[in-house]
Order: sequence, then C-alpha cells, then structure tokens
Amino acid sequence: MGALGALGALGVLGALLALLPPPAPAETFSAMLSVRGALGAERRLLRRLRSYLRDESSRLRLLRRFYEKVQALHQDPEASVDNPLLAFGLIKRLHLDWPNVIYSDEATRNTQALHAGLREVEQELPGAEDLEGAARALMRLQDVYALSVAYDTGDYYHSIAWLEEAVSLFRLSYGSWNLEDRSSLEDALDHLAFSYFMAGNISHALSLSREFLRYDPRNQRVSRNVAKYKKLLETGTGASARPLQRPNSTRLQSRDAYEELCHTSGVPPHQLLHLGCSYETNGSPFLLLQPAKKEMVRIQPHVALYHDFITDAEAETIKGLAGPWLQRSVVASGEKQQKAEYRISKSAWLKDTADPVVRALERRMAALTGLDLRPPYAEHLQVVNYGLGGHYEPHFDHATSTKSPLYRMKSGNRIATIMIYLSAVEAGGSTAFIYANFSVPVVKNAALFWWNLRRNGNGDGDTLHAGCPVLAGDKWVANKWIHEHGQEFRRPCSADPQD
Repeated sequence: MGALGALGALGVLGALLALLPPPAPAETFSAMLSVRGALGAERRLLRRLRSYLRDESSRLRLLRRFYEKVQALHQDPEASVDNPLLAFGLIKRLHLDWPNVIYSDEATRNTQALHAGLREVEQELPGAEDLEGAARALMRLQDVYALSVAYDTGDYYHSIAWLEEAVSLFRLSYGSWNLEDRSSLEDALDHLAFSYFMAGNISHALSLSREFLRYDPRNQRVSRNVAKYKKLLETGTGASARPLQRPNSTRLQSRDAYEELCHTSGVPPHQLLHLGCSYETNGSPFLLLQPAKKEMVRIQPHVALYHDFITDAEAETIKGLAGPWLQRSVVASGEKQQKAEYRISKSAWLKDTADPVVRALERRMAALTGLDLRPPYAEHLQVVNYGLGGHYEPHFDHATSTKSPLYRMKSGNRIATIMIYLSAVEAGGSTAFIYANFSVPVVKNAALFWWNLRRNGNGDGDTLHAGCPVLAGDKWVANKWIHEHGQEFRRPCSADPQD
C-alpha cells in the first residue's frame, strides 16, 4: 500500500471511528494485554463481515439475474408492451419487484446483522485517547531509539522526519507505482510542504509544492500556495528558516542521558572490576537446597540481579491472576495519585492469599533479602503490563516528600525494591539508572534488587531509574516494595551518619 498509504488508512480509520458512538475508555494502548484484546474484537468483526459478504453476494447474484432479465427485455425488439403478458410483467415489476430491489428486506437484515456485530464489541474499541496514545508511543520510540505521526497534532519536528522518509520511498520506487501510490505521494508532498512552511523553511516548502504540481498541475489550492511562498520569499519574510525544535513533551531534565542508556545495556567496562557472580543463601534454610544465582550489577548503588528467580509456570500464573484486574498505572503527584504520560502501563495488585504461587514467591523474596515482607512492612505484589511503546520515565521508588501517598501505610518510606521480569522482550524495555550511568536489560524470570534508602534513612539519589520504552515485545514485571518499619534489626543503621 505504500508508506503514506498506510498513514492514510489510519486517517480513514480515525474518521470511521469518529462516526461511532463514543466507546467506554478502554485504555487499549497502555497495556499489550489490552492491545491483544482489541485484536480479538477485530477478529469478531471480521467474522461478522465475512457473513455479511456471503449473504450479500447471494442477494446480489439474484439481483444480477433480475437485472439481466429486465435488460434483455428492453433490448429485445420483439418484446412490446402491446403484448398483454409483457405489459402485465412491466406493471408487476414496477409495483412489486423494483420496490423490493430498492427497499430490500434482505439487505436490511444483512446490514442490521453487521451493525449488531459492531454493537457487541463497541465497548472494546479503542477511543480517541488510544489513538493519540499510540501515536505518541511511535514518536517516543523514534526519539529514544533514534528511529526514522505527528502532523495532525501540529508536531512538525516529528512529522517532517516521517514524511521525508515516505517521500523518499516513493521516489525510489518511481516507475513501479500504481494509482494509489501516486495519490499517496501527492499527499506526502502536500503535508511535507506545509510542515516545512510551519517550521519556517519557505524555500523548501515552495520546492515541494512545485514537485506536487508536476503530478497534479490543476490543483488550485497548491497553486495558490506556490504563489504565496514566492511572494514571501520575494519580500524577505521567509528568507531564513527557523531550526526545528523538539517539542517539550516531557518533564525530563536528563533526557539525553536517559535515551543514551536506553540505547545500550550493561555496565561500563571500567566499573566491572569489583563485580562478580555467586550462589547466595543469605543464611536462610529456605535457600540451602537451591541457592539464589546472584549477579552483582553495581556496588553503588547496590543493585543485584538474581537469575532464574521464578519459573516459567510461576510467571504465567502471576500474569494470569493479574490480567483481569489490570488498570491504568498511576503516579504520585503531591498528596494524590494520577495517570501520567510519562508512565504508560497497566497494573494490578496481588495479595499473598491470591494463590499458593504468590505465597511461595513472598517467602522466597523474604529469604533472599532477609527483610520482613508481612503487611504493613511491605506492599502487595504489583504486576505491571507495559503498553504500546510502554515506559516509565526517570523516577525514584522512594518518596521524596513527607506528603507522599506512600506514607499512608504508616510504615515509613520504601527501603528496597525487588522487580521481577515475568517475560522476555524482543527489543527495548531495559531498566536504566540515570545518575549511576548503567542499564539492565530484561532477563526473563530474573529479579532485580536494589536499596532505595541509605542506612541513615535518606534517599539514595543514585537510584533514579527508568523503564525504557518497549520497542518490540510484551513486557511484564512484578514489583515488591519493602518499607522501613519492621526492618530496624534486619538492616540496622550504620555508625557512620553519612552512610
């Protein structure tokens, strides 16, 4: 279909969805489980459409036979209405047959069946927020991973890159176009010219508009644009192009470091000297027969990766338990919690009473850390499924203000984090520690552990971390946040007040 043909199809889809009754806020884009659910809705629509096409094909075959029969009568020079039988047939057709053709009950039933199929799934259809969220996800992936659709949102910084690529592909395939490709090239040139005009590059907008007129010389609107651009250049208004500025769509002050860490994974070579791997029991009888496989990722902050911490079966059980309860993830904002563009995922909370697998996992985490994970000393297990381009921009797990909702548990701040990777991903999704300058790739069934607080109770600034956007794949994690209270004798304060 071509690059712009695909974008045009998205536009047509958006226009069709706009005609439908507003669906419930399905939040499809914010979790891949929901995206797969939308795929199921489309499969059901396809089955309805297949039935509709089959029934309509049968009806249209009968309609064609009616047409051919009547057409043959009109072309037969001997078929005269002077014949009483033919005259009767004419009157009958006009009184009964033609109204049935035009106001076909069968056609109405077929259409109603298709409409009924749509009504069955309309609560599962993506809404405007999903479409916008999906577009923003593509732009996020373009930014973070330097990939090469933002025109409708007025984001010409991103739209120019996409449209330039589309135009380039059409030019390379010149000579093997079909009519649809030619139309799509014209659309691309038109949108790209306007994007450059809005970005202040009048001369390039003029050049692209002239190229457009080579394919459609009678287009009056583009001809007027050419005249307008020429006049602007002659008067000097468009003599200098403004440099394209990237939209300030993020709260990040350390965007470059964050994106660089998402490109790479692992620890810089000079930091590997004091790191290593070991089998750990942490003095717990629970781990004697099957010690934890510990990989020390970083000394400061203390970050360790425990390989094969859970089994495939356990991971699937946890995902299955959480799936029906997934809701859009929220972030702390002052004393409240709210949705945010810088965290795109859905999450659910599982108590240890939810399933024996969760209870066993809780015991294993307690043995591994030596900490008290009983409520209220730790939060319930949070299971997270990331969405299209799902990410969580740099943040601290511990509260940085005493007004944070975290303190409602009356058990102090978050002293430590355990994050378990429940799935593998094809690309992206690393956990990047911004100030510490390293990242940890997704390792299926492994658990990542770090201390959020120093022994003096202050937050460790080096634990600023982010979940990099998922470029390809379905990322699931389980988080366990452990609080200060209950750990006084398990992780006592140091004699050094700076520690």
